[in-house]
Amino acid sequence: MIPFSDEELIEPVKNVIEKVKPSLALDGGDIDFITVKNGNVYVQLKGACIGCASSGTTLKYGVERQLRMDIHPELCVINVPMGMENDIDNL
Repeated sequence: MIPFSDEELIEPVKNVIEKVKPSLALDGGDIDFITVKNGNVYVQLKGACIGCASSGTTLKYGVERQLRMDIHPELCVINVPMGMENDIDNL
């Protein structure tokens, strides 16, 4: 169980997202933070990351790994497809 509220996680998660952005930008990609809900971090991959075969690996071993190392080992990252930003409850 994550010992933080979703609200408490928002700023630290945003900081980690900013930390990984330069790595994604090297390959023409980008990432936007959307929200934290029930310990899940919702993000949206952009640029060259959209449709990239490595995007799942980028999320799991890049973004999620960094969040787990810097904040808490039980955090999970979920990519929100374009146009689904307002429908997170159904993902």
